[in-house]
Amino acid sequence: MIIIPARLASTRFPNKVLTEILGLPMVIRTAKAVECVDNVVIATDSDEVIKVAKEYNINAVLTSTSHNSGTDRINEAASKLGLKDTEIIINIQADEPFIEPQIVQSVKTQIEKISKQSDFTMVSCYKKVDITEANSPNLVKVVLDKNNKALYFSRSLIPYDRENIKIPYFAHLGIYGFTYGSLKEFCNFKEAPLENIEKLEQLRALYNGKQIDMIEVKSQSFGIDTKEDLQKALNLFG
Repeated sequence: MIIIPARLASTRFPNKVLTEILGLPMVIRTAKAVECVDNVVIATDSDEVIKVAKEYNINAVLTSTSHNSGTDRINEAASKLGLKDTEIIINIQADEPFIEPQIVQSVKTQIEKISKQSDFTMVSCYKKVDITEANSPNLVKVVLDKNNKALYFSRSLIPYDRENIKIPYFAHLGIYGFTYGSLKEFCNFKEAPLENIEKLEQLRALYNGKQIDMIEVKSQSFGIDTKEDLQKALNLFG
């Protein structure tokens, strides 16, 4: 199941999940982009988003306004939906209206592959970017170990290229896959200091010694965090 957390309030871009993009509200365009992969549910704190979802025949669940992260929001939605611990849940951010469905499928396939090998299953993905893109704090970077597991995520430019050897940088895409049992375990952890410093919820898993499997993908999509990002997306995909 794909669950899209959609918080209406946004510091940098108020009400962005309902902003029209090529004729559809952003969250609806995101949902329709991936509904070919699995069932889609929107998890929101807003009656307005619930109403819009119904207009487009997208399932939606009303959740608390107090969640500090999208992952905590989808955990509540999964509980209300009565999912089994073995259910695969893919968390896609509402601000990814141009996400390619094959990327979501690759995350789902990886979870299916590794969920039988580990008690805790969490999968995400990354793509290679150049230093110009990597310098933006709005683009989250990840560094990996030799087995493509995440070592750290940051808004800062990592790793630091001390010798100027022109290294590739890896941009994290805001897609997460879990089994529901692993999602519950993640959400039972207290918020981590690193998570609060960087404002990156995935650091909660690393802080508590859990592994995040990363898969490399090719994608033109990016999260729309600001009005400038929106214009960039319209110029690229419009």
